[in-house]
This record gives sequence, structure tokens and C-alpha cells, in this order.
Amino acid sequence: MLLRWLMRSARIAAIETLSPHFRLIEIEGEALKDVAWNAGQKIQVAMRAGLSARTYTPMSWEASSGRTRLLAFIHGVGPGSRWVSGLREGDTCQLFGPRRSLDLTGLEAPIVLFGDETSFGLAAALRDNLQAGGALHMFETTDVAESRRVLEAISLGEARLIARSADDAHLAAVEAEMLRLAANGARFILTGKASSIQRISRALKAAGVASSRIKAKAYWAPGKTGLD
Repeated sequence: MLLRWLMRSARIAAIETLSPHFRLIEIEGEALKDVAWNAGQKIQVAMRAGLSARTYTPMSWEASSGRTRLLAFIHGVGPGSRWVSGLREGDTCQLFGPRRSLDLTGLEAPIVLFGDETSFGLAAALRDNLQAGGALHMFETTDVAESRRVLEAISLGEARLIARSADDAHLAAVEAEMLRLAANGARFILTGKASSIQRISRALKAAGVASSRIKAKAYWAPGKTGLD
């Protein structure tokens, strides 16, 4: 009862398939009107079965019309992937939020966003945050060609994509580029896979980058649930 009272009722207004693993979803409802939202905040969407929920970072939020957009990445066979794969226009849903996740207020350029497929929605929200200016986006991805198509569809085609390797050897190139950008005074937003964030954060701090120049949020880790 308490959970239902806290949730906002909404409906799926539109679904666009951008690639086999990505869906652009528009959600609307009276309960989404006049809601304060900032780029970087999260929503939690209740799955159809039980009390489980999955977390998404809205790309945008139109408070006047009560509409939000999110980019869903279908990965694996968990509740979130099943929910997204089975969505149809007109379906109803329950969501909680928006709530604080990453505080992007007051950001000053130059800004570097590192992440992966789960970070594309955040990148779109950051792009539309006027204070962020021209952020540089760098993503580790499993399928570079698919990710490129998706990013181009959401006007982020200039992002740099680095193919994952099984032993994370690709992160050496990411570290080198991050250190080069750090020398030019960049501020960093690190998102996506927990272990990748930890490795890059350690490298930056070892090079003398102050913690105040780094914001980090792990969205997932292999074998773990509950990260958002």
C-alpha cells in the first residue's frame, strides 16, 4: 500500500526501436506534470511482477505536458530486459521519482563523461544541460557499430567508442586519454560499470586530480543487483 502511494501512475506514449538492444521510450501522465527534475536524476520503474523495480536516467522531462523520455538498454534476461522487450504503446506503468542520483548542477567546462551503454541516456540529458556546454563523451561498448547507430539517432554521434576486451585491456587506452584531458583541466563524470569506474578514478587521483573534479556513479556490476 505504501509503495503504491509513493508511485506515479503513467502510460507508455511511444516506443521507438533504435537497434536490437535499445528502445527509446516516452512515458506520460498527469502525475508527471509540474514535477521538478534535473539532469542526472533517476526514476525507478516497477516491474510487472512482485515489488522489483529497475532504475533509469531520464533523457528529458517536460513538466508542462507531463512527459519524460528514457533510453532502455536490453541486456541479458532479467526483469528489466523482459519488461522493455514486452512493452507496447498504451501500457500502464508505475514509477518512483525523480530522485537524486548524480548532481550535475554547477558543472563547468571542460567536462568528460565516461560510461557505457547504460550511460547513453545520461549523456543526452547532460548535452541539453546548458551549464555543461560541450561535453566530451567516451564509452566502452560491446558492439561499437550498434552503439554508434544509437548515439547518432539521439544526436550524440561525436562520442568516442572503445570496444570492450575480455580482460579489460581496452581500459589502458581510456586511462591514457583521461590523463591527457586531466592535464587540460577537465572535470570528470564516471558512470556505468563499477570496476571500470574504480580503475579510472584511481588513475586520475594517482595523477593528482582532485576529488572535487570527479563525480562517479556505478550503474551496474557483474552478478550484482540493486546498483543504480
